[in-house]
Amino acid sequence: MGNPVERAILVSVITDKIVESTNQEYMDELEFLAETAGAITIKRFTQKLPKAHNRTYVGEGKLAEIKEFIKENEIGCVIFDDELTPSQLRNIEKELEQKILDRTHLILDIFAARAATAYAKTQVELAQSRYMLPRLTRLWTHLERQRGGIGMRGPGETEIETDRRIIRDKISRLKDDLKKIDRQMSTQRSNRGSLIRVALVGYTNVGKSTIMNLMANSDVFAENKLFATLDTTVRKVVIENLPMLLCDTVGFIRKLPHQLVESFKSTLDEVREAELLIHVVDISHPMFEHQIDVVNKTLAEIGAGDKPVILLFNKIDAYTFDPKDEFDLAPITPRNYSLEQMKESWMAKSDNTSLFISAKHRGNIEEFKAELYKMVRALHIQHYPHNNFLY
Repeated sequence: MGNPVERAILVSVITDKIVESTNQEYMDELEFLAETAGAITIKRFTQKLPKAHNRTYVGEGKLAEIKEFIKENEIGCVIFDDELTPSQLRNIEKELEQKILDRTHLILDIFAARAATAYAKTQVELAQSRYMLPRLTRLWTHLERQRGGIGMRGPGETEIETDRRIIRDKISRLKDDLKKIDRQMSTQRSNRGSLIRVALVGYTNVGKSTIMNLMANSDVFAENKLFATLDTTVRKVVIENLPMLLCDTVGFIRKLPHQLVESFKSTLDEVREAELLIHVVDISHPMFEHQIDVVNKTLAEIGAGDKPVILLFNKIDAYTFDPKDEFDLAPITPRNYSLEQMKESWMAKSDNTSLFISAKHRGNIEEFKAELYKMVRALHIQHYPHNNFLY
């Protein structure tokens, strides 16, 4: 029997910079994250504030409302849509007397569950340790509640300092382990010969692994859940007479924890060292333009923002068109354009090559292969002019 499903509630703050419809999409994503981690969402709580409350994220009244709901509905955990500070975590936990997860903790938990290889497990463990170090004090609030605060303060502080030292030592050891693996992977990358490296990048759950399987006739794990792929997969792909290396990488996400970016450095090196990026986009997602921005910002952060890119719009089979009435005063969204209009719009405004496919139904795959062949061939001639198997 599997683990029982936890009943969760979600909490977010709508600041002046966020419209309610955008917050709705953010909460949908948080619910998908919770579902991926094994929780079922019972209710969502949102509050409009200029910014998140420094002490308790939401205001006292909203926190009291959440506490009342927890008592009446057997809630197992409360999940917040931002990374909470250690003091916020401590204050909220003390008030709600409930397990509290923030967005970062939730994503780290999913990564820990998804990690299959020793390398991925080491990366995730390092990220978790970095996250945990400044938050150790909250683990002792349970003891204070159960046994009272008197007599606990001295030994508690001593044990916390011991735990801190243990975790610092663990972080140091994990860093050393990753350095050794990084050197091995760097050697492997340098031994791949004179082949152009192409990396699939994109938001999580856009279909990168499905495209990898299609192009390489491989069996990379693909599933309709977030972060289905953690380990980098590299396959040799041949189009006509042209071999290349195709790399599938971990998906990006809004507010990707910086601990993970740090820990997954070597995995992301596959992106940094690729000569061409295929930026896969789920065109059926209502916020695909925002997802494109998130990926572009992440690529810039890791030093891969200036590479040639194919912008590959996937899932055209799932794209829905909602024609807008000329008297409708609601803002125009991508859904108000037909797929043909979308193609014309993106092909016109993007500096990159834009293609539209359905990996699931193999729609326009030959067009994609032809464009990929053309771009890789040009890069091969540029990077390896003395390797003449193309001529």
